[in-house]
Amino acid sequence: MGYVLDEAQKALVANAHEFCEKEIKPNIAQWDRDGVFPLESYKRAMDLGFHIMEIPEEYGGLGLSYVTVAAVMEEFGKYDLGYATTIMGTTLSLKTVLMNGTDAQKQMYADVIIPGGIGAFALTEPNAGSDAASVKTKADKVGDEYILNGSKCFITNAQFADIFVVFASTDREKGVKGLSAFIVEADRPGITIDKDEDKMGIRTSNTASVTFQDVHIPADHLLGKEGSGFKYAMQTLDLARPVVGAAAVGLAQRCVDEAGTYMKQRICFGKPIARLQALQFMLADMEIRTETARQMVAHCLSLADQHIPYGREAAIAKCYAGDIAFQNASDCIQILGGYGYSREYPVEKLLRDAKVLQIYEGTNQVQRVVVSGHVLARY
Repeated sequence: MGYVLDEAQKALVANAHEFCEKEIKPNIAQWDRDGVFPLESYKRAMDLGFHIMEIPEEYGGLGLSYVTVAAVMEEFGKYDLGYATTIMGTTLSLKTVLMNGTDAQKQMYADVIIPGGIGAFALTEPNAGSDAASVKTKADKVGDEYILNGSKCFITNAQFADIFVVFASTDREKGVKGLSAFIVEADRPGITIDKDEDKMGIRTSNTASVTFQDVHIPADHLLGKEGSGFKYAMQTLDLARPVVGAAAVGLAQRCVDEAGTYMKQRICFGKPIARLQALQFMLADMEIRTETARQMVAHCLSLADQHIPYGREAAIAKCYAGDIAFQNASDCIQILGGYGYSREYPVEKLLRDAKVLQIYEGTNQVQRVVVSGHVLARY
């Protein structure tokens, strides 16, 4: 564990470990094969408060530091990245409200989430993934309400969400400066869940398309100011990326654990393959990458906890952790050989899961654009 934690934080991580051992480990192979969204299991995780770690105490949450959240999400990432993604999907939408909402909006959102509600962050569209300026969903102001029309895709938790944060244009002529953010309850008339994606990995996480057709929402559901939606989305993603990095570190650590255990047990040429220097070096590189990513995540979120700018660090943490998780999974399969390629062992799943870390929460190409922008700004 690369985080410096006090006894209360260690206890929370231990609780997460115990929950994952009992709840996820015995079921994950079947859940993955069937593409199951284990709703009842998620509800049990919520009963333990893993979804409200970031909600301040004044709104009924636990009010924990981001470093603490990262340590817990690393533990979930070790057992199943899809499970971690479901929890992060709720807290992703929550971040937007906590950073930009009024006290009343924060309390409203918390009151939905705390009892076990699921949140969703609805930004991506078929032609507006990395290019958020191309969002076509629109929100027209009519009297004291907005009317929402459009569609979103690849929305985490969409099929089971109780509440959304939706990004829509309130002025198409202004492009990205016309984008606004809204709180939208899932039971409002006109919302349709269109498609549940059949994914190669993170199969315990629900990903679906959403259509909004003449959805009426009160004007007080606008977050902040009209035209500030792009800024809010980027702020949210900046804070979410290192937490995704923490889950990626968990997956990378799982790869180290699986490889190291197998190397000690597998006998080849009359001795454990752990005696082979070529494999020792592979394992060492996996460990080096994992610990480097962990420290980058911890550093980034310690800055966030101290309200020190962290945009560059967030992009680095997410990008590096996602890349090394995929590399570790590939190397783990190589170490296990044919068994690694077989579903008899769990490591082929780790590779399928890890790939999404280079795609969601902003592709790793986008993260490199962000990092290069920070570098060039120095000169």
